[in-house]
Amino acid sequence: MPTVDVVDLKRQKVGSVDLPEEVFGCKLHTALVHEAVVMQRACERQGTASTLRRGEVAGSGKKPWKQKHTGRARAGSIRSPVWRHGGSVFGPKPRDYSYSMPKKKYRAALQSALSAKLADGQVVIVSNLSLDQPKTKLLAQALTNFGAGAYALIVAGAGHAGLAQAAGNLPNVCVVGPEGLNVYDIVRAELILILERELPRVKEVWA
Repeated sequence: MPTVDVVDLKRQKVGSVDLPEEVFGCKLHTALVHEAVVMQRACERQGTASTLRRGEVAGSGKKPWKQKHTGRARAGSIRSPVWRHGGSVFGPKPRDYSYSMPKKKYRAALQSALSAKLADGQVVIVSNLSLDQPKTKLLAQALTNFGAGAYALIVAGAGHAGLAQAAGNLPNVCVVGPEGLNVYDIVRAELILILERELPRVKEVWA
């Protein structure tokens, strides 16, 4: 069972805690993590790209010229795909790109990703994440003590609405509850801050 330090907002050690082995002590399965990330990215696609078929583009339905004896190739419509301004043949239409993977596989991928981040020293357990005021400046100052990189993930429950409000103007900071943890955010995060009191819930949801 991994044992890590518990720190405050100034990154001073205030204790230690044993992390659940089922979530933070798993073997890295790169292929499984990759599959989960691809699935998540696909589910986020809007799928609104659209092209016009030959029956949808503007143009007359009249035959341009008679079939024979003109010396030109036969043509039946100016909306033909081989003509300029004609319709598209295999262009995209609005569609749903989302799909799902088995829950056990996704849970295993998330456990693998969290374990890898812990092994890399990118998971920090914080005793308290309460701010004096829900202001972006205060949260930004607190994150500088942890050396937050390009993207930081904060795991805090519903009782920290002020924290989410403070992070609203920080594009590279995401605040989620234990239920909102996902593989893509974990993989791209350079720093993961987890509130100590949320650890039992993290274990309950993802173990």
